[in-house]
Amino acid sequence: MSTPFPFTAVVGQEDLRLALLLNAVSPAVGGVLVRGEKGTAKSTAVRALSVLLPEVAVVPGCRFSCDPAAPDPSCPDGPHEAGNGGMRPARMVELPVGASEDRLVGALDIERALAEGVKAFEPGLLADAHRGILYVDEVNLLHDHLVDLLLDAAAMGASYVEREGVSVRHASKFLLVGTMNPEEGELRPQLLDRFGLTVEVAASREPDQRVKVVRRRLAYDDDPAGFAARWADEESAVRQRIVGARELLPSVRLGDGALRQIAATCAAFEVDGMRADIVMARTATALAAWAGRTDVLAEDVRQAALLALPHRRRRNPFDAPGLDEDKLDETLEEFSGEGDEDPDPDGPGGGGGQPPPSDGPQADGGSGAQPEAGDDGEPQPSGAGSGEQSAARASEPFRTKVLSVPGLGDGAAGRRSRARTEHGRTTGARRPQGALTKLHLAATVQAAAPHQRARGRTGRGLVVRRDDLRQATREGREGNLVLFVVDASGSMAARQRMSAVKGAVLSLLLDAYQRRDKVGLVTFRGSAAEVALPPTSSVDAAAARLETLPTGGRTPLAAGLLRAHEVLRVERLRDPARRALVVVVTDGRATGGPEPVALAGRAARLFAADGVASVVVDCESGPVRLGLAGQLAGELDGTAVTLDELRADSIAGLVKDVQRRAA
Repeated sequence: MSTPFPFTAVVGQEDLRLALLLNAVSPAVGGVLVRGEKGTAKSTAVRALSVLLPEVAVVPGCRFSCDPAAPDPSCPDGPHEAGNGGMRPARMVELPVGASEDRLVGALDIERALAEGVKAFEPGLLADAHRGILYVDEVNLLHDHLVDLLLDAAAMGASYVEREGVSVRHASKFLLVGTMNPEEGELRPQLLDRFGLTVEVAASREPDQRVKVVRRRLAYDDDPAGFAARWADEESAVRQRIVGARELLPSVRLGDGALRQIAATCAAFEVDGMRADIVMARTATALAAWAGRTDVLAEDVRQAALLALPHRRRRNPFDAPGLDEDKLDETLEEFSGEGDEDPDPDGPGGGGGQPPPSDGPQADGGSGAQPEAGDDGEPQPSGAGSGEQSAARASEPFRTKVLSVPGLGDGAAGRRSRARTEHGRTTGARRPQGALTKLHLAATVQAAAPHQRARGRTGRGLVVRRDDLRQATREGREGNLVLFVVDASGSMAARQRMSAVKGAVLSLLLDAYQRRDKVGLVTFRGSAAEVALPPTSSVDAAAARLETLPTGGRTPLAAGLLRAHEVLRVERLRDPARRALVVVVTDGRATGGPEPVALAGRAARLFAADGVASVVVDCESGPVRLGLAGQLAGELDGTAVTLDELRADSIAGLVKDVQRRAA
């Protein structure tokens, strides 16, 4: 087993280390979600924490880590009699992004169940993590149904498996830690709320601190065991402090005054539901115990708010997590000193404290410029020959109807287009490819029935062999790659339409977020096209790029389409199962270079030849309409829709049009 990097040797990241330690003191806090850019010691700190957790007593031979002092009466390996048990280190179990449902919750041995009548249950990662740490790296990339199962188990302290007539329940209490890079996509707000605390981490911009990080990492890589030995005293001190805080935790007093501050803070920041109040109270309790106190102070409530509330204040996916600290201080001051007489005997308490030191050896815009005439005959913004206008603000987003890819796909689970998935309605059966996960019982019995006499069946039991097993095929929804190709030329800016165009694209981005799509952004203006955002799961990043998008210059429509076609070609190599939907936002004009219209038509026909689903959002306005966007949609073998028709109550027939053209 490799030697983990010492927790106390992590440089900086005080909030991260404090949040992890508070959960080690009180797992009831509800876990930690660590958000931050790559290379910021997120995974290193989590793995280092497992070494600090005290050893746990377990019933010998129990696969579900029952406590011998209070064994789980419903343990599948039980019943166990209370008594002495063995000791083992607390586990840290990692859940891979590509794990199956069976790997997470456990699986029934279907073959033994049918052939032998034995209900043999194989525990999953939720059982392995009981009384330890369950770590999910890149939790934002985990399939939604796995996240739901994971967070349900974390909230209830137990895992339930119901399938094929078998019901299994076992205890599953663990410290849940998830890490994520927001650039790769966000978690849904309701899932964010299920994590007790959230911490934002970033690499230090101080050269001295960066030097310290590099030196410690190099020293660890050269001699992991020797480096860990140099930090052994600090690690032992923190381990003992965790044990002491756990013992002190039941004695911590949460007075009415602190509880009113917690309630007032959650109300002031308009946090939905009551989970935030409970998490803040438990966090404040753990803070007090960590500091060695038995009373909750205002500073503990403040620290608890900074850890428990920022991620619960998001109203849409483009809102950055955060908390107005001035408003927080005003609220705490307003409700300070109120009602400290009697604590609620059922309420948790809390107090402040800091993690051990780590230094021991330890969009706005819009231009008011008047446009000038450009090379394509359209008015252009003024400037020193640049033909560029500063970015316009997006108009208010609106709800759009579903734009889906026709046919039946096999892509990642999502909410846009029809697909063969592991979850959804059962549509048929097939022979299993690899391990059987979803048994189609009727098809299995039908396959085994003709062979019963040849297999010597004499009793009532059905003789089933592996070749008889049938996997259920199911139909659900997949996420797609929605590639936006946005015209940012002068013809778009001249008619003051860019604000409406950005609002429409922002609305589609919101829809893509809700449907768990990947998104990409290609823009074209002047003499070329550029990939403003390569395909990613982060619609936040796409919205940020859109907000700062300048306009002006000619309209190289062909260049934009060719660049988009190349992006799709590369993405098909990376993720061949994910189907694409191309959304071209333009008025259809093409200028610059020889025969720009004909060249754009030839580029559009490449998409039609590849069978790529496409929609052209027609941005043309005014009393005289040339219909160029409609012609482009015909070349793409796609559908054209105006900005007004893009709204949810205006495009009821759009999806049918896309499907009819693809048929």
